[in-house]
Amino acid sequence: MKELSIEYPESILAILNLSRESFEQEAKIALAVKLYEMGRLSSGQAASLAEITRVAFLLLCKRYGAASVEWDREELESEFAETIQ
Repeated sequence: MKELSIEYPESILAILNLSRESFEQEAKIALAVKLYEMGRLSSGQAASLAEITRVAFLLLCKRYGAASVEWDREELESEFAETIQ
């Protein structure tokens, strides 16, 4: 497995009131969410990157301001047509 290293000032931990482990986990999840939101990763791939389950990942998407599911107009019309009938 490859590793990504990002330098950050120690003061950011105090500013955010987070431990090093919590901050790094949150950063990993934020990266995974953004790549998922951009359509670069599937939800399963993003969950794997964040080292959490797919269900946990999808539930966290809202916290990071990303939709866990995106439907196009055709999918929405199809879904609502089925529920109306």
